[in-house]
Amino acid sequence: MNIAHDVSLKKYNTFGIDAKASSFVSVSTLDELKEALSTTTKRKFVLGGGSNMLIKNDIEALVIHINLKGIEVVKEDNNSIWLEVAAGENWHSFVMHCVNNNYGGVENLALIPGNTGTSPVQNIGAYGVELKDVFDSCSAINRNSLESKIFTHSDCKFGYRESIFKNDAKDLYVITSVTFKLSKKDHNLNTGYGAIQEVLKQKEIKNPTIKEIAEAVIHIRSSKLPDPKLLGNSGSFFKNPVIRKELYDSLQSKYAGMPVYPISNEEVKVPAGWLIEQAGFKGYRIEDAGVHDKQALVLVNYGNATGDNLWDLALQIKDEVYKKFKINIEPEVNIVK
Repeated sequence: MNIAHDVSLKKYNTFGIDAKASSFVSVSTLDELKEALSTTTKRKFVLGGGSNMLIKNDIEALVIHINLKGIEVVKEDNNSIWLEVAAGENWHSFVMHCVNNNYGGVENLALIPGNTGTSPVQNIGAYGVELKDVFDSCSAINRNSLESKIFTHSDCKFGYRESIFKNDAKDLYVITSVTFKLSKKDHNLNTGYGAIQEVLKQKEIKNPTIKEIAEAVIHIRSSKLPDPKLLGNSGSFFKNPVIRKELYDSLQSKYAGMPVYPISNEEVKVPAGWLIEQAGFKGYRIEDAGVHDKQALVLVNYGNATGDNLWDLALQIKDEVYKKFKINIEPEVNIVK
């Protein structure tokens, strides 16, 4: 195991923040991971694809980069297939592997940045589909005892961008692989989102395949979300807030075009991007920290922004949205202090 020191994490986080790790090691096997976790270094920070995080400062810790690879068929029957995917596999590459093999269930989640191992933590989702819809189980290693544990679907306590790994089990486990249950035929296609319907209509596709849905999602995301390789970002920075219906009704009388997604008789979900845009932040920029000019939900690093620069901007946005709408928006990304 080769531990390096004073390593720049710029290429390991999609915001492109040039923070440093006091110590750094990349692990490619479970034995290497256990060895790294058992070192005497007091603080350890586990790093996956670096896509759902904002590093505010240098990390005074042993940063353990998860580089476990592999996709394995666990079992299959006439209708379904179970794939175990190592934590270090790129998420979009996994999605395209499924699409190319006609395995259905993850096509709406194409082009989401990051690695597979962190997908259950956030219960990633897009265009009407969440990870929990295809999740079977995941394997994890306890950071202290180094014992392996299988988490079932019910164990994970999935919610909207939530799981046990962000709450009760936070910082206790390292996910090493995720097993998905996918369809082999009679796919349950989800084309309910208007943007997908619009693309399919433009292409005159009435009975889409999973590949055509994935291509539609890739087209939509590419048209409004910046490529992290070209412009540092972490995708959606804020969660879409869930609010009481009474609050929405009172706001809707003032903002007639306010979009909404029903949750229950008492609650609705409002797009955070719309709130941020209405608060005047779309395309806003302070030096190298800014808000994307095509999607206000995305904060961007124009080159040399620090984590603190972006966090200050996020707090400014949060305050202004609350002043205008009395709605509290919360970060979707993890803030690393």
